[in-house]
Amino acid sequence: QVQLVESGGGLVQPGGSLRLSCAASGRISTIYVMGWYRQAPGKQRELVAAISSGGSTNYAHSVKDRFTISRDNAKNTVYLQMNSLKPEDTAVYYCNADLRRVGAMSRNVYWGQGTQVTVSS
Repeated sequence: QVQLVESGGGLVQPGGSLRLSCAASGRISTIYVMGWYRQAPGKQRELVAAISSGGSTNYAHSVKDRFTISRDNAKNTVYLQMNSLKPEDTAVYYCNADLRRVGAMSRNVYWGQGTQVTVSS
C-alpha cells in the first residue's frame, strides 16, 4: 500500500505565500517523478509543477517565477513553495508520484487526497 499525504494548504491573502508538502509512504522501491496538480471549481485538473528524481523541473506558464517545486529523495517528500499568490491560484492542490513499489514489475501513478488553497482578501 502506498499513500501520499499532503499538508500546508489554507487561506492566504493575495500576494502572500504558502508551502505545500507531500510525503509518500509504503513499500516504495523508486520514485521517478513527483508533481503537483490543481483543480479549481468547474475546471479540469491541470499540472502546476513536476520534478524528476534527478531534479529536473517543469512548470505551468501561469506559475513560473512564482512557484518553486523541490523534493527530498531521502524522505520521499515533494514541496511546493508558492509566492505572490493570486486569487486565480485558488484550487484544490493534489500531489502525485510516478513510482515503482517493492517487488512490482511496472510503474504506477499515485495521488494524494488534495489540500485546499484559497487566496482571498
